[in-house]
Amino acid sequence: MSHTGLVAALIADDGTTDWPRRVPDRLETVLSAMPAAARAGFLAAAGAVDAYALARTGRTLARLTALERQSVLAGLAARPALLPLLDLLKVPVLLSAGTERMLDGGPPAGTLTRADPPLDLTPASAWPSRSTADAVVIGSGAGGAVAARTLARAGLDVVVLEEGSHHSTESFGRRAPLDRFTELYRDGGATFTIGSPPLLLPVGRAVGGTTLVNSGTCYRTPDHVLSRWSKDFGWTPADDFGRHLNEAERTLRVATQPLDVLGANGRVALAGARALGWRAAPLRRNAPGCRGSCQCVVGCPTGAKQSVQLSVLPDACAAGARIVTEARVERILVDPDRPGGPRAAGVRVRRERDGGFDILAPLVVVAAGALQTPQLLRRSGLGGHPRLGHNLSVHPATSVAGRFAEPVTAWQGVLQSVGVEEHHDAGILIEATATPPGMGSFVLPGAGGELRRELEDAGRLATLGAMIADRPGGRVLGRHGTAVRYHLDRRDAGRLLRAVLAMGELLFAAGAEEVLTGIPRTPRVRSLTELRDVVAGTGARRLHLSAYHPTGTAAAGASPQRFPADPQGRLRGVHGVLIADASVLPSCPQVNPQLTVMAAAMAITENQTKAIMSR
Repeated sequence: MSHTGLVAALIADDGTTDWPRRVPDRLETVLSAMPAAARAGFLAAAGAVDAYALARTGRTLARLTALERQSVLAGLAARPALLPLLDLLKVPVLLSAGTERMLDGGPPAGTLTRADPPLDLTPASAWPSRSTADAVVIGSGAGGAVAARTLARAGLDVVVLEEGSHHSTESFGRRAPLDRFTELYRDGGATFTIGSPPLLLPVGRAVGGTTLVNSGTCYRTPDHVLSRWSKDFGWTPADDFGRHLNEAERTLRVATQPLDVLGANGRVALAGARALGWRAAPLRRNAPGCRGSCQCVVGCPTGAKQSVQLSVLPDACAAGARIVTEARVERILVDPDRPGGPRAAGVRVRRERDGGFDILAPLVVVAAGALQTPQLLRRSGLGGHPRLGHNLSVHPATSVAGRFAEPVTAWQGVLQSVGVEEHHDAGILIEATATPPGMGSFVLPGAGGELRRELEDAGRLATLGAMIADRPGGRVLGRHGTAVRYHLDRRDAGRLLRAVLAMGELLFAAGAEEVLTGIPRTPRVRSLTELRDVVAGTGARRLHLSAYHPTGTAAAGASPQRFPADPQGRLRGVHGVLIADASVLPSCPQVNPQLTVMAAAMAITENQTKAIMSR
């Protein structure tokens, strides 16, 4: 299905420049990578707009002149109930348009800072139909990589299974950002939650997991969070968490981001915070030698960001671990008749060319991520705990932009550069975040000529994002696919509105001429007073919302009734299965969670190796 007419209408293609003509083909790439439900939603919305055009003019969008298309969009925009329809269409179109504009003179990706360290990689198609190991690790992200390294260094024969493919730093540097985007994310980046409101929830799927596509921000788990986990939930790995966090920081070479490549977007945030007397500073990141390419979310093209395929998995492979790529685990094999109760016996992996293969192993570490781990356990007959898949937190987030008199060119510099912690005690963490055009959660207002003007003037925008520490309002459903239900808590809705107000206040303090609110009915304000009135008259469900960092769906704790895993991360009801990813965290960590997940996986697998050695 061609979307030429729709794209031409939304971005007001008047034929004067070349890049808009390439957007429909890019859009097809985006849509083809989406899950069926998301693609169907887009097609339904596109069909509704075409039907509106047909009813109004007697012709579809593709057959209208530029002025006629503009008139149709103006008619739609004048009906507030239809604004969500336009926003649904704009997200993938802006993603596609942003890539094409970057190709027309965007910043160069940069050159490699160093060659990728070697990994022991085998595609699933080349793996034998039956093999053995001491331990199988399912997933190669933050938790899985650390688990594999810990077990391999203890002398175990370890096999890591990764559903996605391996991508080298060199490949990032020679490919368009959108091509990488659709390959590095599960569902082409269009994973979403069902509920009130629906949230976009992007997660990585490749060797390195989501660490390959995150911002590189490395917060230590706050002390009050660790105290709560220990006191309220009886999660004992928290007792020695500091040592594990130190090791994770050392491995990732975490340091405060230097000012020289911070970028104007980060400097705006610092200036606004200084004017208000708020706590703010450059973030600590795992990117020594960062050159500010602002492409962290589609794979660092210089190799500066130390995602785990560059920092942890090479150590695991050096200690003897092997990685199997494009390997989707169908089920964990269980021997039900072992003395003392059922025990893990290995895994069964699916592949296209035959019936798949088995790896027999007495220890299985599940690190498939908070959205996939519950489904895998259910497919394996291990989903009997009533709380498995529940307790999901997702760090709901929203964004605001400020327009300045002088160019900001936010996509030149560090993607996530400054943390503003003034409201962190209230569960709100603000971070200066500027993705490549169209790839962020912020959606430019308007449609047609208005949206085109916003695109052309995007260089004067500075963008901030805020995420809130949410109550666990979500649940992972089913055994296959990605089915997530999430309902925003009333308290958390209030935090999101407070976050919008705080970000607007900071941008005005930095000198913004106007603030783009992300609220469709009132997309622009020119004063803090006006912003306060707008926020007071709206609800969080009217914001452009997204979500990140899913946690808690196979949580560990002392109570057998409340927690699927025990305090050592062992899945209850079976021997030999560990949970070592974000699923195991008992509540929202309130910060970007990579260090927390790595430290948790380290604690869980160290305890296991000690138990093995003591036998």
